[in-house]
Amino acid sequence: ASYVVSSGGAARKAGMTREDLLKGNAEIAAQLGKDIRTYCPDVKHVVIIFNPADITGLVALIHGGLHPSQVSTLAALDSTRLRSELAQYFHISPDEIRNCRTYGGHGEQMAVFASTTLVAGRPLSELIGHEMPEDDWHELQQRVIQGGKHIIDLRGRSSFQSPAYLSICMIAAAMGGKAFTYPAGVYVHNDEFRHILMAMETSIGPKGVEYKNVQGTPEEHAKLTDSYNHLCKLRDEVISMGIIPPVDEWHKVNPHLK
Repeated sequence: ASYVVSSGGAARKAGMTREDLLKGNAEIAAQLGKDIRTYCPDVKHVVIIFNPADITGLVALIHGGLHPSQVSTLAALDSTRLRSELAQYFHISPDEIRNCRTYGGHGEQMAVFASTTLVAGRPLSELIGHEMPEDDWHELQQRVIQGGKHIIDLRGRSSFQSPAYLSICMIAAAMGGKAFTYPAGVYVHNDEFRHILMAMETSIGPKGVEYKNVQGTPEEHAKLTDSYNHLCKLRDEVISMGIIPPVDEWHKVNPHLK
């Protein structure tokens, strides 16, 4: 059995967004998928961590001919950044911050949720507007959203340590170790979100990655829908580049995508 962690795309540099890497890294993801199909057809699970991860993961899934449960992308960095920011704000241990969640895109359009989070056993949504002013919460959200950019501004390039650690945790879960329960990027096709790969409420285990519908407030769900729509635009750009076929032809390349 084989497992693949791929970070082979170009790294972000100062002044770049994840989306700036779209064409070149989508082409790399397409070749990765084709190479997996040719040289690693028995692969058990693939984790894609190069940006824009939702799109590169989708491209690799299509060309790799894999089942959607076999491909996930690294989205947990955003949730762990939220955890760290909240721990610093409330001056408590990160261990006292539970169930931090960001969903949708792994980028500037991500949806940062408050309703799922517990701060020392208390719902974050009850603290916002009282012990945490609304403006402070909005500023904290922006720090989470811009977390990757901040690291690049400081170092001149992307960080590798945290993605490496989390991707190892994801693969370990797929190999039968401790379940990975932070959000991960997963292929989603349901009544609301169609033909896209994005961060959802997921669990990774020996059967691969599974997702369930996200629970949140109407305002949070609207942010998630905005993030989904942004990803659809990126997906359609990659289709227009000829890197992946139109959606209604995906099944010709990958029969698992009906």
